Amino acid sequence: MPTADTRSGRIDPVEAHETYSRIERAIAFLRAHRDGQPKLADLAAHIGLSPSHTQRLFSRWAGISPKRFLQFVSVEHAKQRMGQTGDLLGLALDTGLSGPGRLHDLFVNMEAMSPGEFKRAAADVRIRCGFGDTPFGRALIAFTSRGICHLSFVEPRCRGSAVAVLQEIWPAATLEPDPAGSSALLARIFARSPATADSGLSLWVSGTNFQIQVWRALLQIPYAGLLSYGQLAALLGKPDAARAVGTAVARNRIAFLIPCHRVLRGSGDFGVYHWGCERKMAMCAWEVATAGTGQAG
Repeated sequence: MPTADTRSGRIDPVEAHETYSRIERAIAFLRAHRDGQPKLADLAAHIGLSPSHTQRLFSRWAGISPKRFLQFVSVEHAKQRMGQTGDLLGLALDTGLSGPGRLHDLFVNMEAMSPGEFKRAAADVRIRCGFGDTPFGRALIAFTSRGICHLSFVEPRCRGSAVAVLQEIWPAATLEPDPAGSSALLARIFARSPATADSGLSLWVSGTNFQIQVWRALLQIPYAGLLSYGQLAALLGKPDAARAVGTAVARNRIAFLIPCHRVLRGSGDFGVYHWGCERKMAMCAWEVATAGTGQAG
């Protein structure tokens, strides 16, 4: 999988799959041993590299060292970040703003349909789709003239089943492979240049009224921010609906762009994630680093 060049915002395609595979194994090790504060040598032995190579690989991918990454995914950091994000969103609401500043984030427009509207609109629609590399592994993206309708992370051996799931969601649609367009769109999504962020992206989604409310609220969470399910429920004006909010978050089919990875348990634990907890931790820490709030070391 590609590594991120945090200076230019580009994705380096060299050694793409092997890089993220090692990163994911490293994150799983750090997660399992974080209470013991594992040493770099222990991590390096686990992923089969020298300590110096491990340090370089991790820093090239995230812009931060494994030690710094471990700090970013700690319960203490998560709780602090959730408090800061909650205060920022609360201030935005109190002052009548639509949302806080979204530094380094993409401007995303979301067109939503009810299930009935979806059934009518989805008949005979043409969907272009394809696989491409991201800083978090291989991804499948699908898009129509009305916007991106699907984005999921895919394990190397699951490409066929990923396409089958997409066809199941859109049974009356015609899927048209577009590898070049898909790769270009994914590169645009995961770039970090201001020009890209200003250009905007459109999403085309379907859900119940409540699900759509939750997904719109997710779009208000700033880049590198974190919220608990309870905070997200309170943001919606439904403080007693944290469990229902969690269910709606889990129904999101557009990874990263509708940032369900930025919602954690109230305890600061990262909890479950449809595309893997290690990937969720990677995304959150990577965002902190690429937002310029982390230092390599």
